[in-house]
Formats: sequence, C-alpha cells, structure tokens
Amino acid sequence: MIIKTVLMLLVFITPLVIINTGIVESTLLLFALYITSGFGMAGIGMGIMHDAIHNSYSKNQKVNQYLGYTLNLIGANASIWRIQHNVLHHTFTNIEEADDDINPPFFLRFTPHTKRHGIHKFQHIYSWFFYGLSTVSWVTAKDFVRMARFKKMGFFKGGKTFNMELMKVIGWKALSFTFVLILPMIMSPQAWWVVLLAFISMHFVTGLMITTVFQLAHIVPTTEYPLPNEEGVVEGDWASHQLFTTSNFSPKSRLFSWCIGGLNYQIEHHLLPNICHVHYRKISHIVAQTAKEYGLPYHNNHNFVSAVGEHFKMLRQLGRMDNLRAG
Repeated sequence: MIIKTVLMLLVFITPLVIINTGIVESTLLLFALYITSGFGMAGIGMGIMHDAIHNSYSKNQKVNQYLGYTLNLIGANASIWRIQHNVLHHTFTNIEEADDDINPPFFLRFTPHTKRHGIHKFQHIYSWFFYGLSTVSWVTAKDFVRMARFKKMGFFKGGKTFNMELMKVIGWKALSFTFVLILPMIMSPQAWWVVLLAFISMHFVTGLMITTVFQLAHIVPTTEYPLPNEEGVVEGDWASHQLFTTSNFSPKSRLFSWCIGGLNYQIEHHLLPNICHVHYRKISHIVAQTAKEYGLPYHNNHNFVSAVGEHFKMLRQLGRMDNLRAG
C-alpha cells in the first residue's frame, strides 16, 4: 500500500509540476502529461482514498484521515464521499433512491424501477461518454448538490456547522483547481482553451476508468434491484443483500487488481469494507465457499472484457424494457 500510494501520487503530481513550470511548448506533450496525471488521479481514487475513507488503509485512524484527504487533493471531498459511498451505497446497495450510485441524471437508467424515457433506448451507446465526464461534474457541481441534499437528510447540521463545512469544501476545491488548472493556464505558453481541453481530457480518462470499474460491480444482468415492502423495509439480511446485488470480475489478474485497488473483488469489499483491499484475493476463496454452503449467489465475470460486455447488455436491456427482474 505504501509503494502504491507513493507511485500514484507521483503519477498524479509530477506531470502537473512539469506543466506548471511553463516549459511545455508542445500541445501533444501537454495533453500527454495531463492524461498521465489522469491515470494517477484514478489510482488515487481507487487505490488510496477508497481504503483510507473506509478506515481500512491503516489501523492508525490519523493515517486514514490524512490519506482520505487525497480525494480533496484531486478536487472531490472526503466528507461528502463518506456519506454517499460508505453510508448510502454500502447500506442500501442497488435500492432505488436510497443508493446514490444508481440515481443518475434523467438520461441514464440504472434500475428497472426508474421511469424509462425514449432516450434510454440508446444509453448503451452514449453512457460511456458521460462516464468520461463524470468526474468533471463531480469536482464542479455534484459535491454541492449532494451536500445540500445530505443536509436535508440530516447528515450535516445546519447553521454555522454547515457553513463551516461548506467553506472547507470550497477551500479544498480552490486549492485543487489552482494547482491543476489555473496555474497551468497562467504558466503555460499554450492558449487557455488548449489547457482547458487538456484538463478535460485528464478528467475524461479518470472518469471513464473509475465509473466503468464501479458500474461493472452492480449494473449487470446477474445482480438484483430489491425494493422495500409497504413498511419501507427491505427483506432479508444485510450480508445476503450484498451477495444478491454485487458482482466480481477478473479475479485471476493480479496486476489488474493491483491497478484498480482490488475493486474487482467487490463482493469481498461490500461484505468486509474495513479490510484493506490487498487481502481480498485470498479472502475471496473463503467467501465463495461460504456462499455456496448457504445456497447464496456469488456472481463473477471471469475477465474485464466479459464484465464490460455484461454491463453493456444491462444498459441496453434497461433502455428497452419497462419491467425487468426486480429481485
């Protein structure tokens, strides 16, 4: 984890330092450096902050706290992510409205219980473009939208406490944007709009990688989308719910798993979120055997390509059918 942390931070920061020196005159090199930084940003998101905010990076909570701030460094916010991901997604996985990960804009449909529009018929084609733009939306507007919604839900206290938290979010974003976009616009010999396009290309790489990896775990034909009963309660126990709504992929590729922070073992992560991802591969054999013993599903796509194909198929089904298996 230490080696990965140092490497991913260097991959993210080093290209930006080079850009900020103002020595990059080639447009092609400018884009190459920003895109390289995008790979580092994705690595920070999947391999550092994700474990840290789950308190699974280290037994030392201060280490987890400070490494969780790497998310703030790349323009998002650890406090908001903790609510959206740790609390809502992990507690209410694939439950419409409760799981924030399956509550996208109207032009995307991630659950059979969401109202279908005509445009959804083509979402298996255009979704990938919006996946690429997802982190641009995240670092600019989405955090503020979520913060306002989470305040109404009671996660943030009102008055001075909320205003102080809001100022922290704005301050971190100002720091990130200054280093990643404003200084390059000032220092680079390139036109401002070229730097902006390069910045967007960095985020496109990051967004496409991160969003695709997370989607392959939950939006596939084998996973289910449970609904609460009339009393607002989802039947079944929490652990079984995670097995019904989550899928693994590409379990045999150690290098791939290392690069994406073990997120190909999503079942293990959902069942044991407080365990560092470096242990998921060995744990997976125990989890799979236990699921088999109790007659519970253990969804798994054997490689990344097949998982992408299954997600593509699910997007197409959701875009064309009003009623799918609700689980």
